[in-house]
Amino acid sequence: MPPRPANFHGLGNLKFHLNPEDEEDEEPALEELEQREVLVLGLDGAGKSTFLRVLSGKPPLEGHIPTWGFNSVRLPTKDFEVDLLEIGGSQNLRFYWKEFVNEVDVLVFVVDSADRLRLPWARQELHKLLDKDPDLPVVVVANKQDLSEAMSMVELQRELGLQALDHQREVFLLAASIAPAGPSFEEPGTVHIWKLLLELLS
Repeated sequence: MPPRPANFHGLGNLKFHLNPEDEEDEEPALEELEQREVLVLGLDGAGKSTFLRVLSGKPPLEGHIPTWGFNSVRLPTKDFEVDLLEIGGSQNLRFYWKEFVNEVDVLVFVVDSADRLRLPWARQELHKLLDKDPDLPVVVVANKQDLSEAMSMVELQRELGLQALDHQREVFLLAASIAPAGPSFEEPGTVHIWKLLLELLS
């Protein structure tokens, strides 16, 4: 298994605070910030890296650059810090997905709404993850809804087999248009996804 990023799962999240009134020879107090972990998965080209860049306030990169390994982002909120870990979606990297799914608080699964040919693969991989942890909340992001060939939300729900899932499981299907270029950070779908994640993590 590849080494886990050093800043994932609570590592590297310790900060020192020194009270000015403390004596000089007294060691600073060690404070651990509360963490939440989100795993971001999906087939290659679905838009996972762009999603992370947009959430972190960075402009999307032009063109598709596949993630060969891990990609992580840490986002502070008022009450806790959110660590988002993306694992590349190419076939040789999907093997590692299941190694992390039991160690996170929420799974985000990004789907290319216009990639009809590979949707059965996306469905297969998603259901493998769902079987791995039956209690994990899942947010399915139907990306690229702005494309003319994109499937509707009703079609995606059916094709991904979401309607057949246990009603006790928290599964959400949200539309998004996280473009590889342009002001995606203002895209309403991304805002709704982030708000939902904060609700699930609170």
